[in-house]
Amino acid sequence: MATGASPARATGDPVADRLRVVQDLCDRGEPLESLMSAVLAEGLTPAERRRFDAEVLAGPLGSRLDIAAKRGAARRREFVTAVKPYLAGVDARVKRDLPVARRLAFHLIERRGMDELADGDALQKLVTAAAEPSRRVRRSLRWYADLPLREELPEPLFRLRAADLIPVTQVEDVSWSGGRLRISGHAYLAGLSVRSRRFNRATVVLRGPRWLPPIRLRTRRTHHPEATHGAREAGCNYDWSGFTAELSPWALRWRAALRAVVRGGKRLLRRRATVRDTTTWRAEIVIWSRGARAVGLLRGPSSGRTERPSGLETRPGWWIRPVWTSDRALQVVLQPTRAELTGVRLDGERLELRVFLPDRRFTRGQARLDGHRVAADFTPVEGGTEVVVPFAVASLLSERDGGRLWIEPKGDPAAPVMLGRAEESRTVIGEREITVLGDRRDRVIVSAHRIRPVVSSAVWEPDGALVLEGSYPGSGPAELTLRHRSGLLYATPMEREGSRFAVRLAPAAMPRFGETVPLGSGTWSIAAREASGEIVPVRMDHAALETLDEGPKTVGGREYRLVSTRFDVPVLAVAESRPDDEKGPGGLHLLQRSFYPAQRSRELREATVYVAYDGRQYEGNVRAVYEERLRRGDDREHVWVVKDGAFTPPGARELGLGPGIEPTVVRAGSREHYEVLARSRHVVTNGFLPPWFRAREDQVVVQTWHGSPLKRMGNDLPHMSRDPKPPAWHRQAVEVRGWDLLVSQSPWATPILRKAFGYQGEVVESGYPRNDALVSPDPEAAARVRARLGAAEDVKLVLYAPTFRDYDRRSNSIRFDLEQARRALGPGHRFLIRAHSMQAAPNVPESLALDVTTYPDIADLLLVTDVLITDYSSVMFDFAATGRPMLFFTYDLQRYSAKRGLYLDLAAEAPGPLLSTGAEVVEALRDVEGLAAAHAERYERFRRTYAPRDDGKATARLVDRVFAP
Repeated sequence: MATGASPARATGDPVADRLRVVQDLCDRGEPLESLMSAVLAEGLTPAERRRFDAEVLAGPLGSRLDIAAKRGAARRREFVTAVKPYLAGVDARVKRDLPVARRLAFHLIERRGMDELADGDALQKLVTAAAEPSRRVRRSLRWYADLPLREELPEPLFRLRAADLIPVTQVEDVSWSGGRLRISGHAYLAGLSVRSRRFNRATVVLRGPRWLPPIRLRTRRTHHPEATHGAREAGCNYDWSGFTAELSPWALRWRAALRAVVRGGKRLLRRRATVRDTTTWRAEIVIWSRGARAVGLLRGPSSGRTERPSGLETRPGWWIRPVWTSDRALQVVLQPTRAELTGVRLDGERLELRVFLPDRRFTRGQARLDGHRVAADFTPVEGGTEVVVPFAVASLLSERDGGRLWIEPKGDPAAPVMLGRAEESRTVIGEREITVLGDRRDRVIVSAHRIRPVVSSAVWEPDGALVLEGSYPGSGPAELTLRHRSGLLYATPMEREGSRFAVRLAPAAMPRFGETVPLGSGTWSIAAREASGEIVPVRMDHAALETLDEGPKTVGGREYRLVSTRFDVPVLAVAESRPDDEKGPGGLHLLQRSFYPAQRSRELREATVYVAYDGRQYEGNVRAVYEERLRRGDDREHVWVVKDGAFTPPGARELGLGPGIEPTVVRAGSREHYEVLARSRHVVTNGFLPPWFRAREDQVVVQTWHGSPLKRMGNDLPHMSRDPKPPAWHRQAVEVRGWDLLVSQSPWATPILRKAFGYQGEVVESGYPRNDALVSPDPEAAARVRARLGAAEDVKLVLYAPTFRDYDRRSNSIRFDLEQARRALGPGHRFLIRAHSMQAAPNVPESLALDVTTYPDIADLLLVTDVLITDYSSVMFDFAATGRPMLFFTYDLQRYSAKRGLYLDLAAEAPGPLLSTGAEVVEALRDVEGLAAAHAERYERFRRTYAPRDDGKATARLVDRVFAP
């Protein structure tokens, strides 16, 4: 039967194969009809059908239900029509054992009428409630979900079953102490608080193959408040969810010995030699909590040392190793060393690996490097067999990926080669290297790749600087880069001498256009960048992992940790240092529901809170209002909200206004943040404020917004007119009711802003304060900006500043040829590239352009820009104040207009040419002056219509209106 799904490699499990097909259809958004055809296809036994139905109802069909429930009556009707006949044939036990939210939803689909479900909101209520961390209620000794429709549906449907009671676990330490394995972390059942040891037990159980008796570890509960801080459920207390379990090696050894006797006997009956075998136990945790019992895998290692637990050699050639599976579940392995590396030697064009097989004598066999068979020489020696595995260097260098080395003696199962006491090897050949290394389980990995920097020393200095040293053969300049998952990148020069390198980082003070800022919160990957632009991954020296300091270092209220994750991949983890009562949903709940309301009842103070882009930037209209007030000597309290250490607002002295006024800085999300928004007289912002903020009657909220609208927004977006209204509509309606003044750039923008926001209050058509500097440019300010950009005064600057694409946010490419454009302009010109904050960071070669995406204020860039290239960005309205040329690279105008919609007919109104290809952009840059002259009249008309109040006095008008005594 044709399903439209891409063929997948069969696994031998018909249920897994069928689920993969259904999931593929679901991920691709195929019609529901195709999805149901795959679900209903024949070919499964009754037992397989029950298993498949359970998985598909909880997974792909459940996901489609979530979407349909929220998308209106038509989508709900379509889903119910397609799924109801299928549900009639599903085994009742399968439906009973589904997760409670799915169980309730499919019960409604079976039992209620089509019109009632399609036109009503029962399904939407269930789906919405299930998306939140669910509350639990206990009746007698049973637990039930606190979900909607409890008065309408039978109580047994709400009972929590095994699919709902899955332990939430995290393992924070796996180590050896006194010859015993110690495992510690936390484990709880979501929604069931554990405030003490009472009625609160947990036992770690190791389950081995088949008939082997399980191992119940001695486990005790511990006080672990960090579990509460990191939980998703507000109002739940998991302070006593910690656990510590200990394992004696003897429990593993006698069970493995018993298994070896049985398996060895079976091999002898087949007249085959016995083989030392590996025995694996999976770790589970059994929780008894306030009448509820649940069993689940012990999973979720903390990053760093916990990901690479060490093994213990219990007797010669036998190791106990805690290991992690690909799905982050813990296993304990009792493993014999059947093959051990003894040496590596480069002999001309051949790399030889010597391996010893203890206790067995073989004369024939072969080696295997993952899926590639390799001839090997087997020589019986005293105590075992010596194997020489030769590799052709040229063949290794041509391989893209490395592999695990196995020895396959004739007549015996394959044996993984262990590193043992051998030294790891790195053989440099030209610009590549062949490495023979051990992985986290001590298995030998052979690979060839670009020469990589290997960190052998990482030292934190008292001032918070991090010094990395190690080996990196080669010459020429190189940089160490730190890249955030958002695309943000910092680069620091590496010092190279011979085969060694060193680099000094200051994570709390990274350079950014002439200033320093701390690294933002999150995980920063570490790599090297060659002068050619090639990115080379950095690795940790395995010998240095044991002593690597992975503890947090606190500098300036922020915590920095150098962590080796995935065994040997170094990353820098950054987080704000917060007090316990501000952590997690529980801390937020107390701040929003208790602390903030209490502060709102207190007397207001004469203070102004400034919020620009949620506290992420010091820029724009908010900055202009603040600096104007400081110029006037307004000594009332000024408070800036700063998110994640993004900037430090200057005081009067830094602005050259003399000593005196200094701003107060509060961290976004802190207790002080809630207090200042509750008690300050004025709030000046350029975007939406936090959802928990409610303006007081005696407060004044000034919304300066961040640009005149060109692309449709707010209520004019298609999804905002959907019925029922989406959460974004309600969020906006509540926010807008708190505004007292809305700043508009022009009479044209005012009605659009009113309609888009549903705003009925006062509008001040003062023009945009941020553009005063563009109308009356200060030569000294322009010189300072050019110095920060490293651009001489005689260099012409071309700024490319596109907006984001809702349908292509991950794209980081520049759609025209920068090399051709640079040649077209000739010497004396430089390109600046500024991506939108909601678009992926651009991929910009340093030799062709300067990436200014992280430059603090775009108004500074517009001040020094000679030619602007944009598309549908509101930056065009601001740049019009300069009178300088604009080009419009609108390669996707038709698609953008259809998807997002525009308030302006660019073809008729744009103050510059519309260019649809990269070649047209390059050609236009050749004749910028001629195009500017041809569009001069339309440019002036555009300026009069869309920026008539940008006359250099907008800030003064706004400050007079709001802050005059």
